[in-house]
Amino acid sequence: MLSVYEGFFSGGARIVHSDVLLGLVEGGRQHHQVLSIHGEVHREATRQRMEDDACYRALTAGGVPVTSLGRSAGLVDGTVAARAFSGPELAATARAMAGADVILSLKEQPLALLNQAGLPRRPVVVCLHRSDPENQGPALDELRTAIADGTVVACVCCAESTRDAYLAAGIPAALLHVIPNGVDLLRFRPDAEARQRVRGSLGIPAAAPVVVFAARYAAMKNVPLLLRAARLWLGREGGGHVLMCGAGMTPENPALWADIEVAFGAERALAERVHLLGVRRDMAAVHAAADVVALTSSAGEAAPLSLIEGMMCGAVPVTTDVGDSAAIVAGHGFVTPPDPGAVALAWSGAVAGHADLAPALAHSRERFSRTRMIAAYATLLDRVTRRPASRHEEPQQSP
Repeated sequence: MLSVYEGFFSGGARIVHSDVLLGLVEGGRQHHQVLSIHGEVHREATRQRMEDDACYRALTAGGVPVTSLGRSAGLVDGTVAARAFSGPELAATARAMAGADVILSLKEQPLALLNQAGLPRRPVVVCLHRSDPENQGPALDELRTAIADGTVVACVCCAESTRDAYLAAGIPAALLHVIPNGVDLLRFRPDAEARQRVRGSLGIPAAAPVVVFAARYAAMKNVPLLLRAARLWLGREGGGHVLMCGAGMTPENPALWADIEVAFGAERALAERVHLLGVRRDMAAVHAAADVVALTSSAGEAAPLSLIEGMMCGAVPVTTDVGDSAAIVAGHGFVTPPDPGAVALAWSGAVAGHADLAPALAHSRERFSRTRMIAAYATLLDRVTRRPASRHEEPQQSP
């Protein structure tokens, strides 16, 4: 099977998909390879080269071959500007497709390549990870085109909100299969040693309350709301700290600095307790260091990986009501309106209620298991490869 990525850049969808591929090749059950359209992408004030990416390194170390068309581009609002594919690029794509029984498209953007005339016809499974298909540039039209010509045989939705959004956009219900995101429970777990190590490296006392915000610097993540809430919370919690991780969450990002200036103004001492960590390769350890995992997104989210990872490491989730976030944290944390005061109060409530919520977080671990996610993908892909897809088949949901 061949997976086509738009590129290797920081984001939950790439982490989930790459982890699925590694699970599917374990034990030789399936053979997978990856074709990346871009070799590097400039996004969120960060140059992200394929070879530097943690997902690329994990895939190649796990025996999954990765090739690239070698494009380099900047992204605007998460979308690469359209550019015609050259003859050599189409020839390289055709070679990569030739030995595949099924093509997996990571999100709908790679369909701009897969819909090109002259490429081999293969059944395509599109993996959808957003809840706002209308805000993906021309990608939704590319998906509709691929469905109309019979190329797309299934769409994997990582959340119920994804399925609902694409159904509302006119995608046939029979093509939409919900497989919720999962994580490696051996990696994402409470870890006292990692908690102490990360806190120590940042000069944070063992007893200090800590909020982690793991997200790329993008409009949909509503970073200004996060920072306004942080100012209020840090003013109330004398020893509190906020850790911001992800692409663009660095001192080198002028837009982030501008947001910090607006949110904190002259309160420099409070701003010093906001730690800009950028892209981290040890997110399990960072989450283990947290008491709260925060999400302030305004749109686009489906099943946010940061919430799941943080919860599995023992952090209490506090989120705005976007995508499936409310369902994910139900009984384990707090859902807030997009108001900085409400968010700050919820963080304090999460810190105070951490011990009481710990049993519920521990009890929910199996629900978010990577093993269950991979098994559901394997079942769907086996069905796709064994027989033609039926437009009238009932949509499936993983257990």
